[in-house]
Amino acid sequence: MRWGTLPCIGLAVLIGACASPATNFYTLDPDPSLSASTSAATNAPTNAPTSSRPIVAVIGPVTIPDVVDRPQIVTRVGDHGVAVNEFDRWAQPLNGDIGRVIAANLGTLLNSQQISVFDATRDPATVWHVRIDVMRFDSVPGRDVTVDVLWAVRPPGKGRVVTGRSVAHETVSGPGFAPLVAAHDRALASVSRDIAAAMQAPPA
Repeated sequence: MRWGTLPCIGLAVLIGACASPATNFYTLDPDPSLSASTSAATNAPTNAPTSSRPIVAVIGPVTIPDVVDRPQIVTRVGDHGVAVNEFDRWAQPLNGDIGRVIAANLGTLLNSQQISVFDATRDPATVWHVRIDVMRFDSVPGRDVTVDVLWAVRPPGKGRVVTGRSVAHETVSGPGFAPLVAAHDRALASVSRDIAAAMQAPPA
């Protein structure tokens, strides 16, 4: 027996046991199925104002619950528990990702290329402002997601602020985190439709 090889084997086993799993990173994405013709805004009253000029809007600020305001993806466990998934993370801050996706969705729904994330320097007299307060951003792997959003739409100038609440539930199509993130994409698309409808509705 060659005893001299045992320390090397033991060291290799120890190194292998200490190696960390690879970290996976995810981003939210705009819903590719959206279009101006499929917007919930098409259900707005037919006397909604129309203009050849595209809507100019900024999205934000966007607030999210403290429990999910971290790089790790947080999932629900039972009725009151959460899991912080160390090796499955958001590729960028979640609130910024949500704002980016809603801006892109609204750009599609409203047929405008002038909708961007929050910019405090924009003149409120010339642009729409959409504030997003995410009350719930729940994730249950392999089952469903829930997004609960309070939003406020302020038209240019001194127009009346329109507020609303959108609660979207989406089924997760399979195991793992990619289907879970895709379900959040669909939930945010539903929220975006509600906001687009409010922006295209006639003034009260």
